[in-house]
Amino acid sequence: MGLISNGMKVIYLCDDNQEARDSLQRFLTMYEFEVEVFSELHALQAAISKKIPDLLLLDVTYPDGGDGFSFVKKLKQSYGFPVFFVTERSSESDRILGFELGCDDYICKPYSAKELELRIEALFRRIDRMQNGVAEGSQWVLDNSVLTLDETSHQFSIDGSAIPLTAAEWRIMSYLVANSGNLITRSQILEHCFDYSFESYDRIVDTHVKNIRAKIGPLGPQWIETVRGYGYRFTGKGMGPSGTKRKSGEEKGVNG
Repeated sequence: MGLISNGMKVIYLCDDNQEARDSLQRFLTMYEFEVEVFSELHALQAAISKKIPDLLLLDVTYPDGGDGFSFVKKLKQSYGFPVFFVTERSSESDRILGFELGCDDYICKPYSAKELELRIEALFRRIDRMQNGVAEGSQWVLDNSVLTLDETSHQFSIDGSAIPLTAAEWRIMSYLVANSGNLITRSQILEHCFDYSFESYDRIVDTHVKNIRAKIGPLGPQWIETVRGYGYRFTGKGMGPSGTKRKSGEEKGVNG
C-alpha cells in the first residue's frame, strides 16, 4: 500500500507514450497514489500552477520538441517539490545533468514498475521522517556568518537571507548538519539520502554538494569541507535555538 499517513500522495506523470503512461498510472494507483497524467509539458505546467504535486515523474524528450531538462531547470527556480526523470536517455552525462538540475532520482527505461514504486515509497518516507523530526530550528556560526536550518518550516538561510534548496539538497544539508563535525562519506550520503549504495553514483553526491555550496556563496566550501578521497564534513559551530553555543558534533551523528 502507498504511504497515506498525511493523506493520499499526488503524483504528476508526464510521458508522451500513452500505453506506458496509462500502464504506470494504473500500477501506482493500486498503491493508493493519486496519479494525474499529461502527454506534454504545456499542460503539465498549467496543472502545476493550479495545484502543486507531491512528486513529478517526467520524460526528457517529447515529439513536439519539449525538453524535460529545460522544463525542470525553470521549474526549480520556483518550486521545491521532488522530481524523478523516467526516460530512455540513459547516458552518464544525461543522468548527471538531471541531478545537476535538481532531480531526486533518474530512472532509465526499460524499468521495473515495482522498483519505481519502491523508490517513490522511500522518497516519501524520507520526507515524512524529516518533517516529523527536529521541532525547532538550529543555528550555526562560521567566521561571523550564521546559518539557520529549520526542520519545521523547512527554511534554510545564511545571515537571514533565505536560500532555496531542492528536496535532494535539503536532505543532504540536513544530514550533514545533524552530523556536524563528523566525516560523512559519499556512501553514507547515498544510503541515507537516496537509498543508493553504488560507487557509480558518487558523482551525484558531488554534484548536489557543489550546487549547495554555490547557493551558500563564497563560504560554501568552508561550511561544507571536502575530506579528499572520503567525503564531506559540516564545519559550523552550533549555537542552538537560544543562541547558546554547543560543541560541534553534539547532536546524534555518525562518526567518521
